[in-house]
Amino acid sequence: MLAFAAAVLLGIAFIIHATVTSTDVIFSSTSLLDLGLTLLALHVAGVGTGWSGRGRSRRR
Repeated sequence: MLAFAAAVLLGIAFIIHATVTSTDVIFSSTSLLDLGLTLLALHVAGVGTGWSGRGRSRRR
């Protein structure tokens, strides 16, 4: 899920940068790029995947 959000933010940042659109400081292409890369780093680190480190216990 974080990877999809990162892809959307990076796409928006690219469009803003490519069209040289003047936006507010919060929504500049650099800030969206930073936020997208942060979400991508969290995804790669495993945050939000729902996977627990304990694993399954086997019953026989």
